[in-house]
Amino acid sequence: MLMASMKWSWQFVGLSLLALLLTAAQELVSGRLVPFRKGTKWGYADHSRRLVLPLQYEEAGPFVEEVAWVRQNGLYGYIDGGGNPITPVHFTKASTFYKGRATVELQGETFDIDATGRRLTTPPEPAPEEDYLSLGDLVRQQGKVGFRFTVGSAVVPAEYDEIREDYRQLLFVRQGNKWGVLNRKGKLTLPLQLDTIVATPQNDFRFPIARQQGRYGYLNAEGRWLVAPKYRLAEPFIGDVARVETPDGRTGYIDSSGKEFFE
Repeated sequence: MLMASMKWSWQFVGLSLLALLLTAAQELVSGRLVPFRKGTKWGYADHSRRLVLPLQYEEAGPFVEEVAWVRQNGLYGYIDGGGNPITPVHFTKASTFYKGRATVELQGETFDIDATGRRLTTPPEPAPEEDYLSLGDLVRQQGKVGFRFTVGSAVVPAEYDEIREDYRQLLFVRQGNKWGVLNRKGKLTLPLQLDTIVATPQNDFRFPIARQQGRYGYLNAEGRWLVAPKYRLAEPFIGDVARVETPDGRTGYIDSSGKEFFE
């Protein structure tokens, strides 16, 4: 009887360990998968563009918190890193997860779910107010604006019409209708040739989107081009991937090295 009990205990431990290993492997896989489009079908590839989850979806979203949305037959559902369903594919709308929740629509009703697909009844936490002047203070003089850094002796002369901070050690400066980028030493890393620059708190202000001559690209942490402006549309990075559209209308994702995952 004792031997049988010990045998059962070891089997239980072995199964539990196997489950933990499978979960860890699944999370590792989902963390490195990128939505991949070939023609009209979507699947998921690793960062070398090797297909991991087959091309079986009408559309696919990025993995966030080990969960991604997919579309089949015009409806949406969520999968894990192994391609296993977390929810049925029955939503008419579905968003990417953000801070543990996603917004969906089912039978005309809109509500939030958690990463297990369970409906949430509590409202999301309000977004914290960001201090856009964490690097120093604006200096105003004769209708123009400059900047004095809190750390170091760098001073940006009051020669700009507007200065905004990206909250990641860069300044966006505008003269007339053109924008440029300054680093925390007050040096221009991109000249005043940009039409717009946008950084979003949803991805912690990483990889700002900049438009130049009607095309969009992305900036790196040093305030230089990560991806040159060549896309007709560009969405903010979610994790290490971002959705873009080429001038000829092709849609897909790129990673943080600028590699394209569509063909």
